[in-house]
Amino acid sequence: MPNSKILDNISQTIGNTDLVKIQSLSKLTGCEILLKCEHQNPGGSIKDRAALQIVKDAIASGALKPGMTIVEGTAGNTGIGLALVAKALGFNLIVVMPKGQTLEKERLIELHGAQLVLVDACPFANQNHFYHTARRIAEENDDYWWADQFENTSNYQAHYQNTAPEIWQQTDGNIDAFVSVCGTGGTIGGNSKFFAEKNPDILNWLVDPDGSGIHNYLKTGKYVASEGGSFTEGIAIMRLVENFKAAKIHRSVNLPDKDLVAISRFVRDQDGIVLGSSSALNVAGALFAAAKMGQGKRIVTFSCDLGERSYSKLWNPEFLATKEIDPNNQDITELFSRYQASENYLSL
Repeated sequence: MPNSKILDNISQTIGNTDLVKIQSLSKLTGCEILLKCEHQNPGGSIKDRAALQIVKDAIASGALKPGMTIVEGTAGNTGIGLALVAKALGFNLIVVMPKGQTLEKERLIELHGAQLVLVDACPFANQNHFYHTARRIAEENDDYWWADQFENTSNYQAHYQNTAPEIWQQTDGNIDAFVSVCGTGGTIGGNSKFFAEKNPDILNWLVDPDGSGIHNYLKTGKYVASEGGSFTEGIAIMRLVENFKAAKIHRSVNLPDKDLVAISRFVRDQDGIVLGSSSALNVAGALFAAAKMGQGKRIVTFSCDLGERSYSKLWNPEFLATKEIDPNNQDITELFSRYQASENYLSL
């Protein structure tokens, strides 16, 4: 039987992703832990949504005109999403990325037809930072347009207008908690704002990795990095951006990389779900929320991207050894018990 609807271009396949119950963790916790499968987007990540909204809004406003080139600084997934959307809608793209991200993401940006510019990783205050470099490239060319995913509020609107309403419809509005990492602030900003407006009893949890300052910002009002560092990519920024200002957060927790490794192996072996590093942090945060909220709760989080993009770090035993993490020495039951006993989280 032929399809009843033929789409005009690949960007129209973005969104309407499935919501899947993680059976193993739901059984362990007595909660219903649900995973929004954003890896199903055509560019393989949740950032496809922001990319599409940013470009569509810029076209509608007249800021982005036919023949112009889009420029963006990104740690990877937004660049892939923008490359897909740009080509589908008739634009070229220049992506500025800091060195040290996974090779998988670098290759995918070029595979999708974008021009990749790699720069040395450096603090945001340095004018050679990938963000400033992208802005400078765009400003120096009249026919270039800077997407500016960090400050462009079309980012959070993508989730306020689309992602969160999808979750609301899929759950019939029956959720107790929403859990998300924070990078640009768009995902957590748009979703948490929507859920807070729909039902103020829903707890919006932010989960932060080691080395980030977002958890500390919520605690003290200052961006001070937590101890240690993380191999997660594209999250844990150290400044307040416009998209994050939309967020309505009630709980925050800081979790280490070794917990991500434990979670990733457990759900891979028990459920057949292969998580990327940001997704593993999300699921660890959902496990923590379940531990603190008690049985019978429904908790939603995201599979941000395809797990294969984290192969060279999260799934690489040699890399993990450099971080003194043994992927074969992880007890999920012990981890859940530790979360139940922990008081190391913030209630806002």
